[in-house]
Amino acid sequence: MKVGRQRKVLEIIRRRRIATQEELSGELKKNGYHVTQATVSRDIKELGLVKIPFDNNELYYARPGETPLPTSRERLKKVFLDSVISFDASENLIILKTNPGGAQGVASAIDQSGWEEIIGTVGGDDTILVVVKPKEATGRVLKKFGDLLGG
Repeated sequence: MKVGRQRKVLEIIRRRRIATQEELSGELKKNGYHVTQATVSRDIKELGLVKIPFDNNELYYARPGETPLPTSRERLKKVFLDSVISFDASENLIILKTNPGGAQGVASAIDQSGWEEIIGTVGGDDTILVVVKPKEATGRVLKKFGDLLGG
């Protein structure tokens, strides 16, 4: 159970900016791990997590030596404006069309954005599959994508 929980901690800090033990505890609870603050503190120590500054100079947990990619809205907006041509959705799946060769960069920027509704992307050359969870969040993600394109 400890190994699984610590694996989940690493997954959480890769997907989201976590600034406090309380935030981490809350995320673990959302994922079925009912932990105390002492357990979270021990996990952080055993995993060797450190706090590092991100683009807004706030501190977040990361593995030592990890240099996070910039995840600001401005970066995401820039890659959207530079590369995304169109997007459409069906159920909880969104397809983004990009200029040729643009999909990988956009998919990476989406993955690094930390949006809780997006559980992952698959980027080809000019097409990206975005998987949204729960299905009801698809409309919100589509709106955010539209906002990034200025409309």
